[in-house]
Amino acid sequence: MGPKLALALRSYFVYDRSVQEQPDIASVAALFGEPARAKMILALMGGRALTASELSLEAGISPATASAHLAKLTASDLVRVEKQGRHRYFQIADRRVAELVENLCGVAARDLETGVRTGPKDPALRKARVCYDHLAGEAGVRLLTGLTRRRLLALRDGHIALRESGVSFFKDFGIDVDALEKARRPTCRSCLDWSERQHHLAGGLGAALLAKLLARRWFKRDPNTRALHFSRTGAEKFERLCGPGS
Repeated sequence: MGPKLALALRSYFVYDRSVQEQPDIASVAALFGEPARAKMILALMGGRALTASELSLEAGISPATASAHLAKLTASDLVRVEKQGRHRYFQIADRRVAELVENLCGVAARDLETGVRTGPKDPALRKARVCYDHLAGEAGVRLLTGLTRRRLLALRDGHIALRESGVSFFKDFGIDVDALEKARRPTCRSCLDWSERQHHLAGGLGAALLAKLLARRWFKRDPNTRALHFSRTGAEKFERLCGPGS
């Protein structure tokens, strides 16, 4: 074996080991690349647990095919399953997966250059929807803008921080801020809204706020989609929460 060939082989094997040490994004991407699986994952982004039969209807496939797809998703830790009696309920595995899905939606909808309006065609989904466990859409962006203008949150370069005035406000609003700040999850996190192309509020505070707004019946959930619908009094109270000019 000549020195040049030996050097080439040695370089190949060093490169090959470095490739093997990289995260296997190809296998994860392949799971999202199948249209039926993608539809099921998007259906689970509403935060609700769904059965294989319900997900098969969402994807337009047979229950048996849906079960095969779900087996791959659960084996890859993208989806988790919970058993209750004879029923099995599927959910997005965790927040990291939900964030990945939302970011993929943003990348898939990059059509600003074409002049096409971004995001879902359904006006209700554009106005307000659930993004895994927090508020998204026009209402989500307006909420973050309003809370920032009221100086309850600080937003800079996509990073959100809770101000001292915000701590007092949210405690009065019924949110256990101390528990949020002790949790492993970030209290405040920005999430780029894939329809509005602006940030909305995620993290522990975003989830706690949406839960509180639903409990107070400012919104009601659409039973078939991720859309959220304002109640009459809820719309008025939400505008006051966001403040003038938001």
